[in-house]
Amino acid sequence: MAEKQFKKGDEVTWQSHGSTAEGVVEKKITEDTEAAGRQVRASKDEPQYLVKSDKSGGEAVHRPTALKKSRRS
Repeated sequence: MAEKQFKKGDEVTWQSHGSTAEGVVEKKITEDTEAAGRQVRASKDEPQYLVKSDKSGGEAVHRPTALKKSRRS
């Protein structure tokens, strides 16, 4: 199965503390870096995504398998 791909501006959802969070993809991360206050291990073959929560305004980093495109428009 092909890896999910997202781009900046995509509206996504993810599971956070037992509920569903919504937000927007800020950036695709393809190399080891620091983001959202933590060290992120990523590569072109195993990217991660920086997302910004609609509710809290906070940033988080997630693997593509944890994200789903939002159905809202």
